[in-house]
Amino acid sequence: MGIRWSCIALVSLMLVGATVVGGAGGRQAPATPAAGPSQAFVDTYCVTCHNARMKAAGLVLAGMDVSDVAAHAPVWEKVVVKLRAGLMPPAGAVRPPAAALDTFTHALEGALDRVATDRPNPGRTEAFHRLNRAEYKNAIRDLLALDIDAATLLPHDEVSYGFDNIAGVLKLSPLLAERYLGAAQKVARLALGTPAPPSGELYRVSEQLDQDVRLEGMPPGTRGGIRIEYLAPRDGEYVLKARLGRGVDYDIPHFLGDQHLEISVDGERLKVFTLVATPGEDLNIERQVYKAPDAKGPAAAKGDQPADPNAVDPVLARRSLDDNWVVHVPLRAGVHELRATFLAKTAAVPEGYRRPFLRPYFGRGFDDNRETREGAALQTLEVMGPLSPGGSDSSPSYKRVFSCHPSRTLDEKACARTILSTLARRAYRRPASESDLKVLLSFYEQGKATGGFESGIELALQRLLVSPSFLFRTEIAPASAQQAPHGVYRISDLELASRLSFFLWSSIPDDTLLDLAVQGRLHEPLVLERQARRMLADPRSQAFIDNFAGQWLNLRKLADIKPDPFLFPDHSDTLAQAFEQEAELFFSSIVREDRPVVELLTANYTFVNERLAQHYEIPNVKGATFRRITLADDSPRRGLLGKGAVLSVTAFPNRTSPVVRGKWVLERLLGAPPPEPPPNVPGLPENGERVTKVLTLRQRVESHRANPVCASCHKLMDPIGFALEQFDAVGKFRTYDENFAPIDSTGVYPDGSRIDGPAGLRKVLSSHPEQFATNLTNKLLTYALGRGVEHFDASAVRGVLRAAAPTNYRFSSLILGIVKSAPFQMRRFES
Repeated sequence: MGIRWSCIALVSLMLVGATVVGGAGGRQAPATPAAGPSQAFVDTYCVTCHNARMKAAGLVLAGMDVSDVAAHAPVWEKVVVKLRAGLMPPAGAVRPPAAALDTFTHALEGALDRVATDRPNPGRTEAFHRLNRAEYKNAIRDLLALDIDAATLLPHDEVSYGFDNIAGVLKLSPLLAERYLGAAQKVARLALGTPAPPSGELYRVSEQLDQDVRLEGMPPGTRGGIRIEYLAPRDGEYVLKARLGRGVDYDIPHFLGDQHLEISVDGERLKVFTLVATPGEDLNIERQVYKAPDAKGPAAAKGDQPADPNAVDPVLARRSLDDNWVVHVPLRAGVHELRATFLAKTAAVPEGYRRPFLRPYFGRGFDDNRETREGAALQTLEVMGPLSPGGSDSSPSYKRVFSCHPSRTLDEKACARTILSTLARRAYRRPASESDLKVLLSFYEQGKATGGFESGIELALQRLLVSPSFLFRTEIAPASAQQAPHGVYRISDLELASRLSFFLWSSIPDDTLLDLAVQGRLHEPLVLERQARRMLADPRSQAFIDNFAGQWLNLRKLADIKPDPFLFPDHSDTLAQAFEQEAELFFSSIVREDRPVVELLTANYTFVNERLAQHYEIPNVKGATFRRITLADDSPRRGLLGKGAVLSVTAFPNRTSPVVRGKWVLERLLGAPPPEPPPNVPGLPENGERVTKVLTLRQRVESHRANPVCASCHKLMDPIGFALEQFDAVGKFRTYDENFAPIDSTGVYPDGSRIDGPAGLRKVLSSHPEQFATNLTNKLLTYALGRGVEHFDASAVRGVLRAAAPTNYRFSSLILGIVKSAPFQMRRFES
């Protein structure tokens, strides 16, 4: 009880005084002309809409003196964004010549940069920044060599500014403190292999996953199944139990041939279970659905039990065919690869066999001919154990914790001190102080008194894992910060090490970073750049790719996308997973190959497997393995705008949405989101069953935006969204809509450029590379700092872009620019 409430109190106390403070700026030498922006330009091209009467987009520029940008810096920074994106002046309004527009924008940026130089403001990050769920998982992995499923231990994190690592919303409630305490107890027990009652883990296979083909990561000659990286906490006997997929009535389907399920551990076959084929005369050959000889189906039992207690109902008997599909296997402590997969047979099918759609579907009974599975499917694999547990000293986590082993009782305390000081240095991201060790050693003594040396280490480890120094990244201003010019000071090297590691690894610093920080050398420009490049090349940077790209592009929403099965019968989890993997591999290639970031819009390659290539109508791609392919010059799949993942998350379950897609491009790619819609805006009219004329989606949207209140925003979003209308709600390319009407994908971009389909939109967006790079840098800086980017950060962002321009905005140049920037290395004192 003592550790429980003391830990909760300690963690809760760390939250006192934590407030949400946004914004930071940077000190960058302006590289823009010294001449100020023209007031005549504003009066001629801006004030006609942005005046006190019209208030277009809620913005009033009339009466503002552009020669004094400091008085309204947030407003003028918004103006820069709109001008750079080509969104202002809007289509139909009087537009200045391109050269005049560019001159004014440069002058306005220069004036804002001079203000930032005179009044430096790197912003203020939160003093206490709790680790989110992904960071907690990675920190445990790097601290204890232990992979955990954090989703089963901790709840979802709140999202702000598009990311779930924003300090302002990562607070700690008493209930969450309880969850962290429970997680610490389980993690410590797993790391040390503490004996516990045998438990089971149930792994489910999605019913919408195609198991008639080989899955990626499975050996050739197999199909379907599941692959698991399983942590055995101790030596012992483990039990694996497989269960086959059922129909809605819980029957195991019937199949033409024998079905063989192979169970293997670490690549070695343990057992092959066989589901015997159903006699051919009792099968519907077209769909492999059981049928009774009298075509009425087998007689059903009158009650729960057969009338004859000795009789066995064939239906009930079939439900239990896999009851004994159990394997007992001895495992050493550590991680093992468990596989349950079917042995593939010839791909030949009976003549005349036709598959109505690609999504897996199982029939509802004897006369349901909609069964589409060609072979048996796996439903679950359960792992139980350990039975008769042995030792755990062979597990990587045990070896990581016990860096020494006392041979005598007198040596135990010295060994415990060595173990705990090593762990605390890594977990707390700084050298452990005597007060840190005093707390941990006191818990060690309590545990040792009741269970011996290892029990003492386990209790101390639990205490370490609920310490505020582990759960929170802390940045406390030194006393000297009050006297710093403008209240701006450089963060310590240890704080810089944490910022860098959580930015690029979503995890704790390694020993190399900590050593440099302790030596006071990490902030040196050459040292810092060398470390950033090393970390980008490290496999741990995959966490950056997964977490940043997954949230920036909204890929995490893919799991929640459930298209209407009647309108899109081919969509399944197999396709959704392929969408996600393609997008991740594509973004990863830009990062790993250090390519110019504008190629995210224009790249002439992508990554596909057979299922995805089939959806994209790309020929000559076979197998489950993803491979890189070069796209044709006229391919609609170039860049992010052609990716099924992006197109799926920007559509509704039953139709496309030009509005959603247009808003996504403005917000996620250009960083210029439209204003929020006014309240009580009516929804888009649908074509009902009783209509005199079927309207196309474009006609319905145009009718909707006839309302002047709606028109101002829709004229920005709709041309972009209609350019992508040739992709349906699941990203399949088409030339006719669902009503067989030709799709009109043309439009006019606000800068007057004509858009014609995806290729035209890509051309327009890539013609504004600075705005795309600016927005991406803003997103990266938000993710790196764990706070929203404010107007006074804009100067620092422009400094990053000016440094990156000679490399054509290669990805590493943006990362290095952020790492070297004032917002990343400096902080504003509270007052």
